[in-house]
Amino acid sequence: MNGRPAVFFDRDGVVNVSPGAGYVLRWEDFHLAPGIVEALALCKARGYATIVVTSQQGVGKGLMTQAALDDIHARMQAELAAHQAAFDGIYACTHLSGTCTCRKPSPEMIVRAETDHGLDLSRSWLIGDHDRDVQMAVNAGVPRTVRILSHHEPKVAADVTLEDTSQLAALLEARLPAV
Repeated sequence: MNGRPAVFFDRDGVVNVSPGAGYVLRWEDFHLAPGIVEALALCKARGYATIVVTSQQGVGKGLMTQAALDDIHARMQAELAAHQAAFDGIYACTHLSGTCTCRKPSPEMIVRAETDHGLDLSRSWLIGDHDRDVQMAVNAGVPRTVRILSHHEPKVAADVTLEDTSQLAALLEARLPAV
């Protein structure tokens, strides 16, 4: 495919500060992670599509409504747009484990984004903080993976591991070629 490459971002723990074992259920609890605005702006400046691929099981569990999730994403997009860093697409699996085909590590969200945005996955990247994120990229044929360290012990190897998101823009500055 001759489409544009993308950088896929997990949400909780990458785009925003991880809520830990719980869920971000309202905008007041959503805080952009350090360095993420700069990383997104760099991806856009280099010609990459930026796509969120996120599991939001809190909806499936009834802890929040789809409307509340949509509101959080709309406010996130508005905040990022003020810095020319809004995402080109947001894909969220809101289902309970075992009840769908799109839950990570399934490649389904990435494949849907590929179709919707005409993406070239062979030149794309994924940035996540869990094995399921990295495995989703592998399953979708996304060759470059970055792991942000979290409280989970990694079992699936990523190409690069960073202590936190504050290092992400510098890594992308050095390694993300312009398209």
